[in-house]
Amino acid sequence: MARGDLTDEEWEVIAGLLPSERGRKSRPAHDNRRFLNGMLHVLRVGCPWRDMHERYGLWNSVYVRFRRWAEQGVWDAILATLVELGLTDDWQHMIDSTTVRGHVSAVGGKGGALRRLLVDHAAALRARSTPAVTIRDALSASS
Repeated sequence: MARGDLTDEEWEVIAGLLPSERGRKSRPAHDNRRFLNGMLHVLRVGCPWRDMHERYGLWNSVYVRFRRWAEQGVWDAILATLVELGLTDDWQHMIDSTTVRGHVSAVGGKGGALRRLLVDHAAALRARSTPAVTIRDALSASS
């Protein structure tokens, strides 16, 4: 068992919540625990599926099972059961450390003729959609 893998106690709680997998004649289904540890490894480390460690099996098999469980609602059922058991709260935590960088020329440039044309067109549309007499003007004139 590697660092970060499910302990025996954690596996006992989760094992009954996962659907049983049945393999085809020439391909066995393998162990759900190993696949789940692979999924948790990818989510914890943030690596691409292709870079998943080999001890968890073929990356594509783990990914296909992850997607199948997501489509079947297995993850939502696991979260709901863990909340009912009082083992976690019902918050969904998402932390993303990616940054989006713009191109060097995207910093405060004035733009060209196309940008001026689009800004002028937007101003014209705004002027047409704004009524000549606003509600505030009508209320102030009537009082």
